[in-house]
Amino acid sequence: MFVKLLSRGVPLIPSSAVEETTFTGGVCHRSAAYLCPHQIQSCTQSVTRILKMSDIYESAANSLGLFNSPCLTKVELRIACKGISDRDALSKPDPCVVIKMQSHGQWLEVDRTEVIRSCINPTFSKVFTLDFYFEEVQRLRYELYDISSSNNGIREVDCLGAMECTLGQIISQRKFTKALLKQGNTVGKSSIMITAEELTGNNDYVELSFSARKLDDKDFFSKSDPFLEIYRVNDDNTQQLVHRTETIMNNLNPVWKTFKTSINSLCSGDHERILKCTVWDWDSNGKHDFIGEFQATFKEMRSAMDGKQVQWECLNPKYKVKKKNYKNSGIVILNQCKIIKMHSFLDYIMGGCQIQFTVAIDFTASNGDPKNSCSLHYIHPYQPNEYLKALVAVGEICQDYDSDKMFPAFGFGARIPPDFKVSHDFAVNFNEDNPECAGIQGVVEAYQNCLPKIQLYGPTNIAPIIQKVANFASEEMHTKEAMQYFIVLILTDGVITDMADTREAIVHASHLPMSVIIVGVGSADFTDMEMLDGDDGILRSPKGEPVLRDIVQFVPFRNFKHASPAALAKSVLAEVPNQVVDYYNSKGIKPKCPSEYESSRTFGH
Repeated sequence: MFVKLLSRGVPLIPSSAVEETTFTGGVCHRSAAYLCPHQIQSCTQSVTRILKMSDIYESAANSLGLFNSPCLTKVELRIACKGISDRDALSKPDPCVVIKMQSHGQWLEVDRTEVIRSCINPTFSKVFTLDFYFEEVQRLRYELYDISSSNNGIREVDCLGAMECTLGQIISQRKFTKALLKQGNTVGKSSIMITAEELTGNNDYVELSFSARKLDDKDFFSKSDPFLEIYRVNDDNTQQLVHRTETIMNNLNPVWKTFKTSINSLCSGDHERILKCTVWDWDSNGKHDFIGEFQATFKEMRSAMDGKQVQWECLNPKYKVKKKNYKNSGIVILNQCKIIKMHSFLDYIMGGCQIQFTVAIDFTASNGDPKNSCSLHYIHPYQPNEYLKALVAVGEICQDYDSDKMFPAFGFGARIPPDFKVSHDFAVNFNEDNPECAGIQGVVEAYQNCLPKIQLYGPTNIAPIIQKVANFASEEMHTKEAMQYFIVLILTDGVITDMADTREAIVHASHLPMSVIIVGVGSADFTDMEMLDGDDGILRSPKGEPVLRDIVQFVPFRNFKHASPAALAKSVLAEVPNQVVDYYNSKGIKPKCPSEYESSRTFGH
C-alpha cells in the first residue's frame, strides 16, 4: 500500500478554499483544483448578495484537507459487492473495485482489488491497509468496473457504479453498506459493503513468570547467582534483547519476578518466531558464566495460560559434546502466561461507542453587533465567519462517529426572548426540550436564525454549559458501558469571567466520559485561558482538587486564520482518542464486542 505517500505527500493549502473564492458580476469563481465537478458547476451559477448558510457550510467543509500527523492506527478494509447488473446478456461481469482517496479536491487512486471473472456477487480477497487519523476527514471513493478479459485496463465506459464515503463512517459502523451510483448519480441495484478491522495483536501485553530448578552450580564457595535473558530472533537472524530478569543470589532453584512486555517487543506479533533464552551465573566483574540455553516460541508460552506449566531443558552445548551422561544444566519453567489486552480507540468505536458532539457559542456583546461587518458574528456575503469555520472544521470530524447526526447547540451570554433575560445555556434553536439540530449544517442554520432574535450581552460564563453536558455524561457513566463519549466544543471571543466555577466544573467533568474543546475566536488576549489546558501543568479546582484526566484543549483560532480549517480540527481533536481510551481504561470498562451491537445497528444507505 502507498496510501501514506499519496495522502500525506502533498503541500499544505496556503489558505482555505473559502478564501480563494472571488466574486465578480454576481458570479462565484473558485479554483477547480479544490472542487469536484458538481461543485464547479454550482459555482458558476448566479448567487444572491448573501450566500445561504448551506453554501457557507459547504465552502468551509470543502476546504478540509489532509495534513501530516502521527498515524493513530492502521485499519484493514475488505470489499464485497452484490447485485451487479449484467452489461450484456451473453456474459456476466468481471468486476474489479478501484479505491481512491481525496487530496485537495482531487481523487487519487490508492489501489484496486483483483478481478473476479464472471461474478455478480463478488467478495474480493485483497485487503486494503490504510492509516487512520481521527482528527482528519479522509474521503474515499470506490469505483466498480467490469474488466473484460481482452482489456485489463480501466475505461470510463466500463464503470458500473461508484460510492463515496469517509473512512470515519466505515470505522464507526464496522460494516458499511451503500448503494452504488451509476453515471448521472442514479441509484442502481448494485451495492457495496466495506468491512473494517483494526490491525491488532501488536498492542497487547503479556505477563510472564519464570522459575528454574536444579541449575548447574558455577561457584566454588557458594551456589550460582542466576539470571535469565530472553532474545527475539529477527528475520535477518540478528538478536534483540527483550528482557533480562533480576539476579537471584546463591540459589539453584530461582523464582524470578513476574514481568510485562508487549507482544510486539517479544515476537513482533509472530507467535512462532524463535526466542532464544539464556541462563547466566552473575559475576561482579561482569564476566558472567554461561549456564545453559534453550529456544522457545510465544506459541509454546501460551500453553501456560490455562494454569499449566511449560518447561524447557536448559542445555550447555559444550557439555553435551564433552560429557557422556549429560542430560541438562537445569530446567526452566514458565509458571504463568497472561495476555493483557490493550484496548484502542478503534476498539471502542467499533464496539459501538458513539461520540456525542455538543456545540456552545458565545453571544456576549464583546463580539460586536452582528449587523456590523466588524462583528465576529457578522454573516459575511462571501465567506463564513470564524465561528462558522471552527464549527464546521471540528464538527465535520465528529459527525462521522454519531449515528443519528443530531447535535445539541447552545448559546451563552445573551438576552433571549420572550422576556430577554440573560442566559448562559439556552438552546440555539429555542427548543429547550429538544436542542438538537440535524447535522452540522443544521447547527449552522440554527445559528444564523438565532442571531436576529437575541440581544448580545454578557458576562462570559461557560461553567453552566460544561455542567449541562456533564449531567448527560454522568448518566452515561452510571451505565458502566462504553457506549457514549461526550465532546463539547465551546466557541468564545474572550477570557471567561467565571474562571473559578469553570475550573470546578472541569475537575468534576474529568471523572466523566467527556472532553472539552475551547476555541478562542477574535483577537483578545487569551493568556489566562491557557491554564485550563493541562498540557503545561495540572489544573486544580479552587479547593485544590486536581483533574483526574487532562480533558481540555484550548486553541486560539487566530493561529489557524490563514490555514485550512482541517489544521484547526487536527490541532483540537488529536488528543481525543487518547482521552477516550484513558477514561475507559481508568474505569476498567472494556469495549463491547461487535457482535453484541451489530445486529441492531442501521448501516449506511
